[in-house]
Amino acid sequence: MSKENIVQPLPAEWITPEKFRPYGQVIFASKDGKSYDADDAQLNLQNGIPRFYIMRLHHKSRKFHKITRHVQCTQCLGSLEGKDWFIAVAPPNPEIDEPALADIAAFHIPGNCFIKLEIGTWHAGPYFNHDFVDFYNLELNDTNVVDHFTYDFLKSHQLQFEIQV
Repeated sequence: MSKENIVQPLPAEWITPEKFRPYGQVIFASKDGKSYDADDAQLNLQNGIPRFYIMRLHHKSRKFHKITRHVQCTQCLGSLEGKDWFIAVAPPNPEIDEPALADIAAFHIPGNCFIKLEIGTWHAGPYFNHDFVDFYNLELNDTNVVDHFTYDFLKSHQLQFEIQV
């Protein structure tokens, strides 16, 4: 007898710096000439060659069963053209190899900011309601080859999540 897959709704809340702090930073525009401080992205790209690029993603559902983390660098993501988007996250914990189900959260991100994920933050997405979105991505040049650890909830719990808007 096979187990039936469960789809768990995951409500997305509007992102704020305070709500997103366990996972990373939210960066909004600042005044030109402002001095560097804690409100700027606190990057860790020292373990390789930084890669800053634009990736075009096409619309897919907001369902996911895999979540990924990178343990060698921070990662920044933001949409171009002011398009809003969604991401699911769980806080980093280097002592365990899977995110806790109760810790998974989803955020609705406006197109006027970007996020910086802390080293080890679990993430699924970006997701969006547009036909396609171009995202800028800052990580290391080999992040998706040597620093890409994925956990599959479908295999472990017969579970999928669906981000609710």
